[in-house]
Amino acid sequence: MAWQTPIIVHPPAPDGGRRVTVRGEAVGVARDDRDLAEFLRRAGLGDADMALDDPHLVEWRGGGPHMWAADS
Repeated sequence: MAWQTPIIVHPPAPDGGRRVTVRGEAVGVARDDRDLAEFLRRAGLGDADMALDDPHLVEWRGGGPHMWAADS
């Protein structure tokens, strides 16, 4: 099995927000960095807000880091 980042932030939805997957499990839709950090904290990843830009931990698909709307 190929190596994968543990956190995937999926492309922005047309109505805003981005689906988040942690270790292959859907954890919710984040609408900002605080939502994302909270999902990661609940998944047991402490101090996750400090690692949101780390490409080894977070894969931002279909939009750059910290972009939460489809038209950002």
